[in-house]
Amino acid sequence: MDSSVLQTTVVPLLYLLSAVLFIFGLKGLTRVRSARRGNAIAALAMLIAVAGTLLQQEVIHWRWIVAGLAIGGLIGAVAALKVAMTAMPEMVALFNGSGGAASALVALSQVWSKKIEAGAPGTPLELLGTAPGVTTVLAVLIGTLTLSGSVVAYMKLAGKMRGAPILLPGRHAINALLLLASLVLGSLAMATVTDVATLELLLWVVVAASLALGVMLVIPIGGADMPVVISLLNSYSGVAAAMTGFVLQNNVLIISGALVGASGLILTNIMCVAMNRTLANVLFGGFGAEETTGGGKHEYQNVRSGGVEEAALILESAESVIFVPGYGLAVAQAQHTVRELAEELERRGTKVSYGIHPVAGRMPGHMNVLLAEADVPYEQLLEMDVVNPEFKNTDVVIVVGANDVVNPAAKKTPGSPIYGMPILEVYEAGTVIVIKRSLSPGFAGIKNELFEYPNTMMLFEDAKKAVQGILTELKEL
Repeated sequence: MDSSVLQTTVVPLLYLLSAVLFIFGLKGLTRVRSARRGNAIAALAMLIAVAGTLLQQEVIHWRWIVAGLAIGGLIGAVAALKVAMTAMPEMVALFNGSGGAASALVALSQVWSKKIEAGAPGTPLELLGTAPGVTTVLAVLIGTLTLSGSVVAYMKLAGKMRGAPILLPGRHAINALLLLASLVLGSLAMATVTDVATLELLLWVVVAASLALGVMLVIPIGGADMPVVISLLNSYSGVAAAMTGFVLQNNVLIISGALVGASGLILTNIMCVAMNRTLANVLFGGFGAEETTGGGKHEYQNVRSGGVEEAALILESAESVIFVPGYGLAVAQAQHTVRELAEELERRGTKVSYGIHPVAGRMPGHMNVLLAEADVPYEQLLEMDVVNPEFKNTDVVIVVGANDVVNPAAKKTPGSPIYGMPILEVYEAGTVIVIKRSLSPGFAGIKNELFEYPNTMMLFEDAKKAVQGILTELKEL
């Protein structure tokens, strides 16, 4: 096919088709039922976009393309098969970082490619032009910031680094200086530097400052805010990709990056609303830095505990049961056992549903994915606004590994660090069974007043073992 036809007709059509598929794929990801289909559509869109880019750039070194596809495909396949659902937040954090790194490297590659053009006058960024020069600096800054911030988020989630906030003295001033230095040095490199060696040095300093800024922005954030951090870093990776699209003058990269950036920012806002906090408070507040009320066992009074046999007796006569999953369910891999218990209750005529808090777990939608993996019916997964009015008419609520998202202090204790945060109002149910290993606090680092309520029974055990024990006892009744 004639090269001009490819560039003027085929490539734009491929990009248009890819952009439309990205939009439909993103739409599919908004619901658990359609998420798998949405993911497949988005993957097809990316394949078409890659094909269009190769045609546009007239790439002829196919051996490198095949090698990249093979290596990347192998890494993706291993991750999909080997990474446990409990480690999904950590993997998402690394993927966000990889996206940021890719954007920064591609932007830098354009600078180096201009540098080696034979006889080309001026500095590389001058050759790029003003707008591409600005977006090159922004792509490098945001991309490297996303990389280092995502690595810190991964280490916190994986337990390889202290999960509580690390509040360095003068951290806000340091962050401001790092950001200012990155912008000023980037502007100098773009507009005034004529010596190529100096230009390269300035760009590497921008990279170093941005990497340090990413670390400094994430280390003060505690585990309670990790869902927000993951969403925000996802947004950053999209913005970096969009900036790289301007550098390359690639429309589909601009569109897809803008979609990721906007959707990540919207999700971040949803998370902040669910926690009754502002984004600035998440980024700069150091939430959870001090365990003000500790949560040690000696601070609780009148806690009633029981075993699996007592729990089974309570459930035997229940007409309605709501399961409330938390990260403890994910850690124990108890989702399949919970589904088996729910099926046994339904067989006995009990109405069963699940209450899902937006920030339960360590990643937005984490609980939905876990329960969907266990073939829990989609219609039984109720969002917070839907399920809260149901608790007062529910016989039994079984809290499996959740903590802060069911703490009545958010509603009834002014001055509590989580006061005003929307919660699942499980305390209004007839009986609440809390399955938890101990009375230790959640990510917020505070005492859970629910544990002292007269209608609460604590079942201290691993979530999977406890649910399996209840199921065994229930079948024997």
